[in-house]
Amino acid sequence: MSIQDEFGSLVFSAKTMGKYLSHKTYESLLATMKNGSALDPSIADEVAAGMKTWAMDHGATHFTHWFQPLTGTTAEKHDAFFNPDGEGGVVASFSGKELTQGEPDASSFPSGGLRATFEARGYTAWDPTSPAFIKKNNDGVAVLCIPTVFYGYHGEALDKKTPLLRSQTALVKQIHRVAKLFGIEGSERPFATLGPEQEYFLVDAEVYSKRPDLIQTGRTLFGVRPARHQQLEDHYFGKIKNRVLSFMAEVDRELWKLGVPAKTRHNEVSPAQFELAPVFEEQNLSSDHNMLTMEVLQNVAERYGMVCLTHEKPFDGVNGSGKHNNWSITGPDGKNWLSPGKTPHENAKFLMVLVSIIKGVDTFAPLLRASVASAGNDHRLGANEAPPAIISIFLGDQLTDIINQLEKGTPSSSKKGGEIEIGVSTLPKLPQDATDRNRTSPFAFTGNKFEFRAVGSEQSCSTANTALNAIVAWALDDVMNQIESLTAKGTEFNAALQSVLQKEIKEHKRVLFDGNGYSEEWKAEAARRGLPNLKTTLDAIEAYRDPKVVKLYKDYGVLSEVELESRYVIEKEKYEAVVALEANCACQMAKTMFLPESISYAVELAESASSLSAFAHSGVSKLAKNAADEVEALTAEIEKLEAAIDSADTAKELEGMLNVRKHVDALERIVPESQWPIPGYGEMFFIG
Repeated sequence: MSIQDEFGSLVFSAKTMGKYLSHKTYESLLATMKNGSALDPSIADEVAAGMKTWAMDHGATHFTHWFQPLTGTTAEKHDAFFNPDGEGGVVASFSGKELTQGEPDASSFPSGGLRATFEARGYTAWDPTSPAFIKKNNDGVAVLCIPTVFYGYHGEALDKKTPLLRSQTALVKQIHRVAKLFGIEGSERPFATLGPEQEYFLVDAEVYSKRPDLIQTGRTLFGVRPARHQQLEDHYFGKIKNRVLSFMAEVDRELWKLGVPAKTRHNEVSPAQFELAPVFEEQNLSSDHNMLTMEVLQNVAERYGMVCLTHEKPFDGVNGSGKHNNWSITGPDGKNWLSPGKTPHENAKFLMVLVSIIKGVDTFAPLLRASVASAGNDHRLGANEAPPAIISIFLGDQLTDIINQLEKGTPSSSKKGGEIEIGVSTLPKLPQDATDRNRTSPFAFTGNKFEFRAVGSEQSCSTANTALNAIVAWALDDVMNQIESLTAKGTEFNAALQSVLQKEIKEHKRVLFDGNGYSEEWKAEAARRGLPNLKTTLDAIEAYRDPKVVKLYKDYGVLSEVELESRYVIEKEKYEAVVALEANCACQMAKTMFLPESISYAVELAESASSLSAFAHSGVSKLAKNAADEVEALTAEIEKLEAAIDSADTAKELEGMLNVRKHVDALERIVPESQWPIPGYGEMFFIG
């Protein structure tokens, strides 16, 4: 019995389809889902009817085209299956046209100039490679969800899924070329794989409801770390508390029903921080599943009197949350091409793919940084366990040693045990399980995949993976062109391969770094190497206007120039809007919550000092003066923040919030906890 049999599948999977469709239609749809072949329009009505019956069997009364607009979240508009029957009643119906295409209003979604406000038409189109599923809320209300792309009247991509699918097409084309170059045969459809590890925080709902900053911005704009936080390192992989474990178990069950292969759960480094990791899947499906995972985490948390926080940095001074983006390639032979193989031929291919990735990451490092840029992630990158804003690659001692040997043209053997013989030309031996893990690297090779650790916990995986697919497609294309050019002139294949790989390593080895990415020494070294250090979102998203990036996305059919420009505009506007929202929230809280309570306590201290003056209690006087000074300073900083808000100056708003926080946090250390207007970090960190 499968997990879904036991817990009740809510996915219109291959197994489910067979019960609701004719054999011919089933085989046709299955081919589309597995191989990405075009959907046969003639089967749409039967598929829709079968899907409707299945959904209603599970209590669904409505369907929705579930899509991912450029807000970075998901969107849905529910339509009932029921229509008037002309005789005073209703009849349930669902046509092939309703299944395959919808028309939600597009005018209010961000478009970055792609659409005028009065141009409302936007279209959704079914993506059959991602199975339909049923969502049930906490009250059991069921809706059939059909994963779709979202595009404008003239075909412009208005979502995150469309460019991801386009980038996959570009990458698959180059994978086929590599397979042909190496004589690799197989009938499997090549694809990129993804396994996104999701980090998150849990806080009590009652405490959350008393924190306007958490409610409005997703993070704490104020707060002092308690005496005990993560410094004892005892929460990481520690015993999971009963309520949290029950929550996690229910999350697993809900995800399994939805076809999400949740595998691992554990405590993370900071108190109240946790992680969920799935098994690897095809990239597009995995991206959809990650969006579902965040929703399920939030829904189930509500049932347990908690709130799930997916913001990248909800608490200052402790670890933030990421979404470790584990990326790899599966070839037409059905094998993971980032695993060193068992034959010389497989290992030659592995090295070619590896060097191509190095080339792509070095050439387009600013694009990768832009793909993970957000106001929330700016607070995380470079802090605690998060990778720095400098994009570099970690390979581990053994692979780095092999790359160094290959560059010199005199490879002999692996640095230490577990070797695999390459056996072609003079390429070196390759190690098995040849890497440790480097938590400070934003892009680390971890044995059979690359872990892009810079992706933020609240972000969609699609943007980062679109960039990854595109740059690897470009790099593979360029490397193969060089090899083919040499062999066309009579150079033997293995010699041509080694020559090209040596050249590429020499040109791009600057991006390789196995040391401590948090150190000041690395920042200086990276600057000497010419590696970009794009610290803020506004710095990073300029990559979207780089002619090199524009050409990349245009040449490989990922995004047109105007579509790419729209992403720049949207990300800039979103960043500025988030900062302004946070500044307004911080200002309001400081004025109406912290300042009044702090003034009251300062007055109380002053009166106490006056009453005790005859006894020369200087300590009380000092405390009263300290409180009064902080109140005075806070008042001045609030005025400056208000001026920054009025001027809509993002940099000054950020600076103003930090300055206001400095004095509010100082007052939190003075004012008694019983008089402080909001729950502190200590109340939020330790869930009972």
